[in-house]
Amino acid sequence: MEATGRGLYNKPTLPAGPRKRAPSTATPLLPAAPPPPSPSSLPLDSLLLHLTAAPAPAPVPRRAHPTPTPAQSFLSAAAQALVLDISSHPLPTLPAFLASRRDELLRSDIPSLLKALELSGHWEWALALIRWAGAEGAADAASLEMVVRALGREGQHDAVCDLLDEMPLPPGSRLDVRAYTTVLHALSRAGRYERALELFDELRRQGVAPTLVTYNVVLDVYGRMGRSWPRIVALLEEMRAAGVEPDDFTASTVIAACSRDGLVDEAVAFFEDLKARGHTPCVVTYNALLQVFGKAGNYTEALRVLKEMEQNGCKPDAVTYNELAGTYARAGFYEEAAKCLDTMTSKGLLPNAFTYNTVMTAYGNIGRVDEALALFDRMKKSGCVPNVNTYNLILGMLGKKSNFTVMLEMLEEMSRSGCTPNRVTWNTMLAVCGKRGLEEYVTRVFEGMKSCGVELCRDTYNTLISAYGRCGSRANAFKMYDEMTSSGFAPCLTTYNALLNVLSRQGDWSTAQSIISKMRTKGFKPNERSYSLLLQCYAKGGHISGIEAIEKEVYGGTVFPSWVILRTLVIANFKCRRLEGIEKAFQEVKARGYKPDLVIYNSMLSMYAKNGMYSKATETFKSIEQSGLSPDLITYNSLMDMYAKASESWEAEKILNQLKSSPQVKPDVVSYNTVINGFCKQGLIKEAQRILSEMIADGMAPCVITYHTLVGGYASLEMFSEAREVISYMIQHNLGPMELTYWRVIDAYCKARRYDDARDFLSEVSETDLYFDKNVLRTFAARVEDAQFGR
Repeated sequence: MEATGRGLYNKPTLPAGPRKRAPSTATPLLPAAPPPPSPSSLPLDSLLLHLTAAPAPAPVPRRAHPTPTPAQSFLSAAAQALVLDISSHPLPTLPAFLASRRDELLRSDIPSLLKALELSGHWEWALALIRWAGAEGAADAASLEMVVRALGREGQHDAVCDLLDEMPLPPGSRLDVRAYTTVLHALSRAGRYERALELFDELRRQGVAPTLVTYNVVLDVYGRMGRSWPRIVALLEEMRAAGVEPDDFTASTVIAACSRDGLVDEAVAFFEDLKARGHTPCVVTYNALLQVFGKAGNYTEALRVLKEMEQNGCKPDAVTYNELAGTYARAGFYEEAAKCLDTMTSKGLLPNAFTYNTVMTAYGNIGRVDEALALFDRMKKSGCVPNVNTYNLILGMLGKKSNFTVMLEMLEEMSRSGCTPNRVTWNTMLAVCGKRGLEEYVTRVFEGMKSCGVELCRDTYNTLISAYGRCGSRANAFKMYDEMTSSGFAPCLTTYNALLNVLSRQGDWSTAQSIISKMRTKGFKPNERSYSLLLQCYAKGGHISGIEAIEKEVYGGTVFPSWVILRTLVIANFKCRRLEGIEKAFQEVKARGYKPDLVIYNSMLSMYAKNGMYSKATETFKSIEQSGLSPDLITYNSLMDMYAKASESWEAEKILNQLKSSPQVKPDVVSYNTVINGFCKQGLIKEAQRILSEMIADGMAPCVITYHTLVGGYASLEMFSEAREVISYMIQHNLGPMELTYWRVIDAYCKARRYDDARDFLSEVSETDLYFDKNVLRTFAARVEDAQFGR
């Protein structure tokens, strides 16, 4: 007769009900599990409505009826009258007016007319006049030169580019170097880098000697293009050969180019060479170097630069502290980043929107959204006006927390303040949908962008690649990459990192390695995020040798051991259960002066717990409290798991009870399962039953693992009736017993030499579990035969 345990154990009563599935109107047999998040919980239509209904940017007022141009002494009386008539005429009908005065205009000195209009600030009328003259064949290089310089002073870069496209220089003519430099600058700002370099080559072919400003503009072009370090070096040599010495703008431009491409060593070498040549760095140059180290996560070098600045009498400005705040944030020093605000104020510097945005981003990166929102309120109260970037980052944080109500409120506030959503706002929505894994909604937002006429850019495609990657849609992610390149956008470092992010979720380290190789072939230097994502690929794919290769580069000095890279090494080694690797990375974090965050501590604690290193696990828990961090549910679950594995399930239950009464951290199903599993392994089935009863009473729905654990506990005590009863319950309620669940019962029957009962159990399961794999059934049957006949 089977041992039932009745009378010996206080077995919890499973929710009573008929054997057959209950109709939908009946009282549920188990506490209903919380419904999975529904896509409809994301109020996409409301969010899209606010984006599309946002006010359009206020048009720049045009001077339809301007103040007439004052008299100019270099003009004749007739010319002065003509200029007065032109400048008094409304712009919309000016072409028709010029056509009506054609003969008079063609007899006039058009460059003088343009000069008079330009001197009085009527650059739009000058632009209309030269276009008319160009169509009449009456515009020469001098006229074009004058208008180009006027447009440059007004910052009308697009107009300069359009004018040069409409009116190419006549053969044999050329502009002066100032006009050429203006055009180069305009082309750079318009992103037409290749055209700018063609013009620079043309300038030199014509024998026009570039000035320092010209060289600086071209260096800026190279920096914006990216992957141009050899060309930058060659141009610097050309400058010096021509007797043109770099100035502060040259220095900051070159170092900024290094920052964009992650060329830390090159930036330092250039900076030191400048000083060796007698150049005294200014605050702009130092700020550029701070940004290089900040992006690399090397806060120690950033602090050294700050110290050197102050020692050399170079007073830090607001940009300095902005860069310093960003550096602290990237190195995990979030509180130090926030203190930069107070430091600035104490030094008489007013934090600007960029400063607040940097610190709010730091809070957002560690999930401290409440602190970020409090800082947002402080920003507004201080009189600092939020810009579109401020709203975008707040929207992004709220989206990560699924706080859509506040997102809507923020969009409304954005609209009231006259801050128009831009591409980044739409990109933020794409990222939010991607974060939630809503592939269909990513596509809808993308279509909404296009229908609203939002111009797509490289950043949008990068965001789409990441969003589809988060949704697990590798095909769509790479489709966006192909669409991006076919649209004429060249991939950048962010693009390649977005692709690595897609691959890291699948553990496809082989393809990830090919992406890294392609990056290097294209002239990009992998940054800390690239290495971090590659490590994630290796960890997901279980490629230990790949992790070891990066460790060798990091600890050997080839790759700078930034906080991000070391943190990822901790996590990667934890996922691969490499105790030596995780300890080495953790020691390096502390040796470098970085502050471990809760993810690092939890990884260490869990690793020690799984390896039975209880004293080290306890020491790690104390370190969490001493560091000022608040243990979270993962921390406590790891501790409970440690006690359960050490046959100290009563200690695990103590932690569970503490969580149940805690106002901050509440237990989840894993917490209850851990304690139940601990008691089952100790053979204390009565206590396991009690925890299950409490779990149900507390409104926590048991899961498959809960019942699987209970089945194992019953089977180990040869309480087969109870084990089969739980399995029957699981089948009836679509809780899908696992193959291992059945195996534990079969194995227990065999160990008890009850082979006929094992066959009876298999026969019963094959009839009741419609999803039971017939091949597995044959495997189990063979196991029974082998056990019975000693095979």
